[in-house]
Amino acid sequence: MKKIISSVMTLLVAIAVVSCGGNATNEVRSAQELSGAGATFPLPFYNVVFEEFAQVNGDAVAYGGIGSGGGVRNLRDKIVDFAGSDAFLSDKEMSDMNAVIHVPTCMGAVVLAYNLDGVNNLNLSGDVIADIFAGNIKMWNDERLAALNPGVELPAEAIIPVFRSDGSGTTFVFTDYLTKVSPMWKEKFGAGKSVNFPSGQAAKGNPGVAGVIKQTKNSIGYVGSEYAFAQKIAYAKIQNQCGEIVEPTAASISAAASGEIPADTRCSITNSDATGAYPISTFTWMIIYKEQNYSNRSKEQAVATLDLLQYILSDEAQKITSEVHYAPLPSKAKELSLKNLKTVTYDGVAILQ
Repeated sequence: MKKIISSVMTLLVAIAVVSCGGNATNEVRSAQELSGAGATFPLPFYNVVFEEFAQVNGDAVAYGGIGSGGGVRNLRDKIVDFAGSDAFLSDKEMSDMNAVIHVPTCMGAVVLAYNLDGVNNLNLSGDVIADIFAGNIKMWNDERLAALNPGVELPAEAIIPVFRSDGSGTTFVFTDYLTKVSPMWKEKFGAGKSVNFPSGQAAKGNPGVAGVIKQTKNSIGYVGSEYAFAQKIAYAKIQNQCGEIVEPTAASISAAASGEIPADTRCSITNSDATGAYPISTFTWMIIYKEQNYSNRSKEQAVATLDLLQYILSDEAQKITSEVHYAPLPSKAKELSLKNLKTVTYDGVAILQ
C-alpha cells in the first residue's frame, strides 16, 4: 500500500511540474541562481514573474534594472545569464559578439506622462511631440497644442521636457517612433538608446523620469506605462497613423503587433497602421547567447535559463501581463520564440530535445 501511495505522489508531482512549465530537459537538477540586467521598462512585470517562477522551479532570479544599454554591455562582457532590452540588437551590434537570440517577453507602451494643474485630458500627435522635445514648441498654450485640445485651458507656462540620462531601450522606442512621424526629428536627432535632447531635465531609468515628472509642474516626459500608472501621473492620448486618438490599453497595444513578425522576432511596431493601435507600443526582449557554455557556467545553469524563458512564454506567465499594465505576446511571437530556443546549445549540443 505504501508503495502505491508513493508512486501516486511521484506521478502527481511530475504532472504538476510539467503543467507549470517544468524543466527544459526533464532532467532532475538542483535549484539555480540566475542573474540578468537591463531594461527598467518591463521591471514591474519581471518582479512578479520571477517570483512566480521561483515558486514553480525553485530557481532564484536576480535582475538589475540598469537600462537596456547596460544590460547588453553586461551580456557582451559575459557576466549575466541574460540581458533585458526594449531595443533589439542591430546587425552591427550582433556581429560584434557571439551569436545571440532574442526572446520577446511581453508588450508594453511608452506613454507621454505630464504634470499640468487642472488638465486631466491631453491629446497629442507625433509631429507635436517631436517639436516639443526638439525645443520648437516651448509653451503649453501653443496654438498647435490648443488645436488638438479644444475646450481645454492650457497654461501659459514653459514646457519642461524630461528624458533619460542613461542608455535606454525606452529612449530607443520613443525616438524610433519620432523618426517615423517627423522628418525633422529623423534628420536632426535620429533614433537610439541615447539621444542629444536639446533642452529639459534628464533622469535615470523609468522610475527616475516618472519621479521628476511627478515633482515638476509643467513637465512632460516619456516613460513605460506602468510607471505612470503606479505613480498616478496623468498621461496623454496620442493620435495614431489612422487619425484616431488612442489611449494605451492591452487591446490597443496588441493591435500594434497585428502585422508580420520576422523569424528572429526583431521588429519595431511603433507607428503601426492598424486600426485602434496605440502608436508607441513595443516588444521587450530577453537576449541570451546561443551557446550557453561561457564564463564557467554549468549545464544546469543553462537549463535553468531556458526553463525561465519557457515559463515566461507560457500562458500562465502571459496572463500576468495585463495585471501589471502590459499586454500578452501574440501567438506568433511565442511560437517563433519556442522554435528559436531549440537552437540553443551547451557544448554544441541542443539543450531542448
